[in-house]
Amino acid sequence: MPHRNETGDNIINLSNATIAQKNFTVLSNVDLYIQKGKFCYLIGKTGSGKSSLLKTLYGHIPLSGGQGSVAGFDLAKLRTSDIPNLRRKLGIVFQDFQLLPDRTVEKNLRFVLAATGWKEKEKIDERINDVLESVGMKTKKHKMPHELSGGEQQRVAIARALLNQPELILADEPTGNLDPETSNEIMTLMKRVAIENHAAVVMATHDYHMIQNFPGEAIRCEDGKVSVLDTSELFE
Repeated sequence: MPHRNETGDNIINLSNATIAQKNFTVLSNVDLYIQKGKFCYLIGKTGSGKSSLLKTLYGHIPLSGGQGSVAGFDLAKLRTSDIPNLRRKLGIVFQDFQLLPDRTVEKNLRFVLAATGWKEKEKIDERINDVLESVGMKTKKHKMPHELSGGEQQRVAIARALLNQPELILADEPTGNLDPETSNEIMTLMKRVAIENHAAVVMATHDYHMIQNFPGEAIRCEDGKVSVLDTSELFE
């Protein structure tokens, strides 16, 4: 189970945290400690606070109360100027892929590396090839996003998330727009890249069938609270 105590082994530490949007408290008294390398599902009904929790973890929403740290960054003291540095330690995967539609797969990835401070063309080329190979998309690097299937676009989105060798991958319904077979392929890929990169993963999902196929730990948002359980408890 994700660690209950704040230690150096945790990539996420939230203690008595309050998460709010527009002065409305979404989640309160949140205690959440996730160890490096763990794979966790984030579950709960629509509107239960899953996306707000993810947005707080990557600095889009300020922490409203309590204490919190992600990848060594203190969320309570996070300044706007700190957010790019925090996000360099994270990989973020969205349901709708969010690839730039006007450029190739390779140029999508090149854009991210340039934006996060990479300068040397040789190292950029090598890193792009490495991440595309890891998700089985190296032969598609000159394709435009509209030329790819949904599953292929999500593979590219995962490659993009891996570019800066993140310690933590946050995924918001990454299989939500995919058919069941493709969803299973993406889940297998997410599990594998997490292990290979020793990255923790927090993945929001509504798909309990997928959770049954790929068991693990779950963080449940419900009635303004957060609880941690083993996914086997969901099917008792």
